[in-house]
Amino acid sequence: MRYLPLTDADRAEMLAVIGEDSIDALFRDVPEEARLSGPIAGLPSHAGEMAVERHMTALAAKNLSAGSVPFFLGAGAYRHHIPASVDHLIQRGEFLTAYTPYQPEIAQGTLQVLFEFQTQVARLFGTDIANASMYDGSTACWEAIAMACRVTKRDRAVLSGGLHPHYVATARMMARFAGNTLDTRSPSLEAAPDNAEIIAALDGETACVVVQYPDVLGRIPDLPAIAEAAHEAGALLVAVVTEPVALGLLEAPGNLGADIVVGEGQSLGVGLNFGGPYLGLFGCREKFVRQMPGRLCGETVDADGKRGFVLTLSTREQHIRREKATSNICTNSGLCALAFSIHMTLLGGEGLARLARLNHSRAQRVVRRLSDIPGVSVLNQAYFNEVTVVLPGDAREAVRELASREVLAGVSLGRLYPGEPDLSRGLLVTATETVTDEDIEALAAGLAEVLEGVPA
Repeated sequence: MRYLPLTDADRAEMLAVIGEDSIDALFRDVPEEARLSGPIAGLPSHAGEMAVERHMTALAAKNLSAGSVPFFLGAGAYRHHIPASVDHLIQRGEFLTAYTPYQPEIAQGTLQVLFEFQTQVARLFGTDIANASMYDGSTACWEAIAMACRVTKRDRAVLSGGLHPHYVATARMMARFAGNTLDTRSPSLEAAPDNAEIIAALDGETACVVVQYPDVLGRIPDLPAIAEAAHEAGALLVAVVTEPVALGLLEAPGNLGADIVVGEGQSLGVGLNFGGPYLGLFGCREKFVRQMPGRLCGETVDADGKRGFVLTLSTREQHIRREKATSNICTNSGLCALAFSIHMTLLGGEGLARLARLNHSRAQRVVRRLSDIPGVSVLNQAYFNEVTVVLPGDAREAVRELASREVLAGVSLGRLYPGEPDLSRGLLVTATETVTDEDIEALAAGLAEVLEGVPA
């Protein structure tokens, strides 16, 4: 792609059209204290290409990659084995370079992939329909809240304390501009999820209740009970799934009463990639389809009766008047959706169930081993591949010490909830099929050494 720099005259003309005096005026919503007042200290104003490459390579070498050490991180982003065929197929030219399928007559392959992706997500979630993907799980969660508010014509959402704090932060930011009210809470180090608490928070102004399944501490909420209470209050149940592999064992949220099911698809086909790009999943009941954000690919027949695919629904700002758009999300994570779909196809239903059982068995092994360590207790009564263990001291210190020994022990709740001292002893430990017995022994032995001498 060519680099086409603008002239001062070009910039002045554009500013005149939008009615602003300067480019700085475009950043008025960014707090003053968050803006740069000049160049970043320590960065050179320019450098040669080879020098930049050497510098960036040296910086990258400081990273500790997931596959190089015992790895127990999770909390919404999971390391799974991705078959080599996934990467091979998504790099085919017709997939890697394809853009939005505006012209169905020349984009049948892309449309068919998205149609089959939607079918897989709908079956996985237990929903009538699913859209052609979204940016990631957190933005999909917010879109579900906004959709529930449109459907119910209410503005209040109740968020479970078990919802990932990054999802809560995304929803809080968007609600600030959309005018919605969020009733939020933090989790507590209790074995049972906050089912009763969120049911008690429902009232006649509630548009939806948002529940993560399994939740951020790895616990399994009672979706049928919450769904029943929500529906009695005239509200919708939004279920959030950050680990779709769990649905190889757990009942699909749509079958348990969830009206909208969203989640993060990174676990299947998409690597950790140091944080992205990821893949938002979105499904709902068919009666709500007109309020669903994003795009919907459909199957049809052409004039000759041959099978074909089209964009059936596309209620976004690029296609209709802004005030009638259900979302301002203007694309889907197409390549990540393709990777997800290929991985799902390779697994099949039975393969997904076997993968889920393997994940759960690895987590059981971790639970048994860590429970033998003095001063360590496992919080969860039920779990999939992720559990919260409670340490005698601040879990952040244990995580840092184990990382120095090249064991990535998990995610400390103190990091996720820095303002909640009661959670500081919690450590979220995840075990997928990639975790070996040797990894588990390294975690247990290292944690026992770190905690030796710490009062229980």
